[in-house]
Amino acid sequence: MGEASTKDKSARTTAQIEADIARTRTQLAATLDELAVRVHPSTIGAQVKAKAAAAVEEKAGRAYVAANGVVEKVRAQFVDEKGQPRKERIVPAALVGVGVLLLVASGRKRRKG
Repeated sequence: MGEASTKDKSARTTAQIEADIARTRTQLAATLDELAVRVHPSTIGAQVKAKAAAAVEEKAGRAYVAANGVVEKVRAQFVDEKGQPRKERIVPAALVGVGVLLLVASGRKRRKG
């Protein structure tokens, strides 16, 4: 096999060898151009920016899903299966909310006065 490939190479003409060299130079130039683009600071910056944006988007999506789950759990406490409000739970919660607001308001009046 070694002799056959040597014979094939020795049988090539000068023009064929020059054509191979020109083709290899063209491929090498294209490879070098591609590498230059890959390592260019603007390309690297764009890749980092895209990765960061994707990470933020993913975390925001997860946070949205988690928050939506919490809201649904809280909603389920105040609304029955038919979507009707549960007055036995809403009234005490509203009273607690009003009480907290009154405490905050009285605390502000004391600080000012």
